[in-house]
Amino acid sequence: MKSTQQLHNLGQRLWLDNITRDLLTSGTLRRYIDELSITGLTSNPTIFDNAINKGAFYDESIRQKTVAGKSGEELFLELALEDLTQAADLFRPVHDATGGVDGWVSLEVSPLLADDTAGTIKAAIQLHARAKRPNLFIKIPGTRAGIPAIEEAIFAGVPVNVTLLFSREHYIAAAEAYMRGIERRIASGLDPVVHSVASIFVSRWDAAIKEKIQPGLSNRLGIAIAMRTYKAYRDLLASPRWQKLVNLGARQQRLLWASTGTKDPDASDILYVEALMAPDTINTLPEKTLLAFADHGEVNGALPVDGGYAESVLAEFAEEGINDETLAADLQREGTEAFTKSWIDLMACIKSKSDRLTKGN
Repeated sequence: MKSTQQLHNLGQRLWLDNITRDLLTSGTLRRYIDELSITGLTSNPTIFDNAINKGAFYDESIRQKTVAGKSGEELFLELALEDLTQAADLFRPVHDATGGVDGWVSLEVSPLLADDTAGTIKAAIQLHARAKRPNLFIKIPGTRAGIPAIEEAIFAGVPVNVTLLFSREHYIAAAEAYMRGIERRIASGLDPVVHSVASIFVSRWDAAIKEKIQPGLSNRLGIAIAMRTYKAYRDLLASPRWQKLVNLGARQQRLLWASTGTKDPDASDILYVEALMAPDTINTLPEKTLLAFADHGEVNGALPVDGGYAESVLAEFAEEGINDETLAADLQREGTEAFTKSWIDLMACIKSKSDRLTKGN
């Protein structure tokens, strides 16, 4: 049995952290579903920026849309929705078979809205309605402005993938926003089933402090933060507040490990996959990491629900002068800035291609 299937049987779902038109048209995504137990995928501005910049897979669609009068963000959203609705349809059998628990794809609101709660709410509702797919998450960042937007989107019935979470505290804020949205739906007589995931970014922790710590601590901080967050996740699911919602028909907001590709060339290429195996969670894998795990990964048991050695490891980092609360805030800000840059680059790429492809028309 493949290691990917073993991990699926453990209760962790594997989603692909990538989307390109080539993946869809070549049949590669279909093969990953059939052979490597992939049951969903995620996208973000950086992924689309890379996909559209490289090669000519989007050129004809860009040309047609430009001739039809589309440009900028509107043109991009049409491109993204073409890809994601096709992917959503590939995952629809999984989605239906699991009662909506699995088989999801994700589309992010514009990162230019990161500090705009009202704008984020409006965009989330509009994007979800426009996609016309029950298995499409709208990604909203778990920033200060994003947290109230998550609550409002959930209350409006929009499935949400909360992105750019970097700590236990970030996760708890997102989970509480989700629960408030569900509680308001119940109080209003609405269906309590609105799906959501909360995405904790892992490897960026280790990349951020690589030059600041002793070699013996390399590539340990992200895993410790994830383990601490997993304990908070299990504690929340066992809490009276959540159990009350479950009894009224609500579905849990699952924890998702994001940024799980290894950035350190001296470390295992499947470091974060093997370290973060846990039931009722999701791991979004870059394509390279997925193929590496399928080739030589091993499933050796699940994360401890009590956080294991996380706090002792975090204490070691504190002794080295690493303040995890401050670093979490820095990483979230830097992540937002990186997605914003990718978005701006993406708009410039689309404009350049539009101008070139319609020259002389």
